[in-house]
Amino acid sequence: MVETNAIEVKALVKRFGDFIAVDGVNFQVHTGEVFGWLGPNGAGKTTTIRMLLGLLKPTSGEMRVLGLDPVTQIQELRTQVGYMSQIFTLYNDLTARENIRFYGKVYGLSKGELEAREAEILQMAGLVGRENTLTANLSGGWKQRLALGCAIVHHPRVVFLDEPTAGVDPISRREFWGLIYAMAKKGTTLLVTTHYMDEAELCQRVGFISLGRLVALDSPANLKVNAMRGQVLEISTPEPERTMKVLKEAQAQGKILFNEIAMYGAQIHAVVPDASAYREQIQKILSAEHIEVTHLDWIAPTLEDVFISAVKS
Repeated sequence: MVETNAIEVKALVKRFGDFIAVDGVNFQVHTGEVFGWLGPNGAGKTTTIRMLLGLLKPTSGEMRVLGLDPVTQIQELRTQVGYMSQIFTLYNDLTARENIRFYGKVYGLSKGELEAREAEILQMAGLVGRENTLTANLSGGWKQRLALGCAIVHHPRVVFLDEPTAGVDPISRREFWGLIYAMAKKGTTLLVTTHYMDEAELCQRVGFISLGRLVALDSPANLKVNAMRGQVLEISTPEPERTMKVLKEAQAQGKILFNEIAMYGAQIHAVVPDASAYREQIQKILSAEHIEVTHLDWIAPTLEDVFISAVKS
């Protein structure tokens, strides 16, 4: 492998008995890039991360993180990577300061290094003045920022964030992503898993994994142009639930075939092979049921449209 990227993965496979969790995955993550790793639950996202961290041994394939093999060079790797798992890893019965000191000692920081990092992390997490507060008493947003601080206390060059903002309010999520980009600007490489499509839009490139296989990889803008299978018709009506029921019944009866149809807030998105042709068909079906349509037209796909299209194909 050419060691020009922070992360390189080639034909990576992980089997658990007869189950294939990761199936021949190939991708690279550039140095200083914010890379999104998206997929449904059970798609293989966390398994991939655990292999890259050296926590799981792959069945076959190659991988390098900072040019190091996570299987044979795990000790060298651990000093250069950080990991924030989707499972809360802070100790609730320790204060914010005590958690930072604990992780700093785990990573072997000297007393002077740890004192400097403690001050930096408390500032970053917005916990100055709350450093002696028990972690159990911190809000969700503060806990997430503290957990990030503990994951990067040793200045890792690559950071893996596995659903880092799950269950956090929108304002805290936005603040957390500000921290992510502040790290990226300093050259840190970040691989992030998330179920929030607005967060995926913030990544420089995104990989979609489904049933263990990489099904799409590009920038969010390029994915919307090149990875969408079909066109999206947006339908607005005063009766969205009834409209969905009518259209699904029409599909079940073979009157119309959708690639995908789903609710998006108060609107319905129907993914079809040809927007102009299907527009008239949909209008006729809804008119026959006396359903008022206030808007029915082609729209550019959202990243969520592309994601659903990719993982269901």
